[in-house]
Amino acid sequence: MSDSSAPQKKERFAPKQLVNLAPPKDDVITRDYLAKCDGTNGGFPTLVAIKGDVFDVSGKDTYAPGKNYHVFTGKEPNRALGLSSLEPKDCISDYSGLAEDKLQVLNDWHTFFSKRYNIVGRLQSENNASL
Repeated sequence: MSDSSAPQKKERFAPKQLVNLAPPKDDVITRDYLAKCDGTNGGFPTLVAIKGDVFDVSGKDTYAPGKNYHVFTGKEPNRALGLSSLEPKDCISDYSGLAEDKLQVLNDWHTFFSKRYNIVGRLQSENNASL
């Protein structure tokens, strides 16, 4: 018999407050466009891509210019997220070579973002960058 007054176990990475997210979009977003979406170009949203999914983090102060996580904006910082690094040199798409535990960290970041921010598209693959 369960006790309905017992506290519910919180879902992993669940936000503290309910977030109403739009259905994920699968529009192709080019790397050139993503680069313009770093929070410094008026008229453009602030975007972060993780493992191909592009998240809209507009309006979140932690991603604003001068803030710690601004280093991730306008990029696909897979390697940096997996390494828990804020170094610009690590903010690259390629995460090959990451150890299994670092891949899990990257996957955890993707889960964290997917519970908080709208997916506004899919990042164009690097192989198709010239299309």
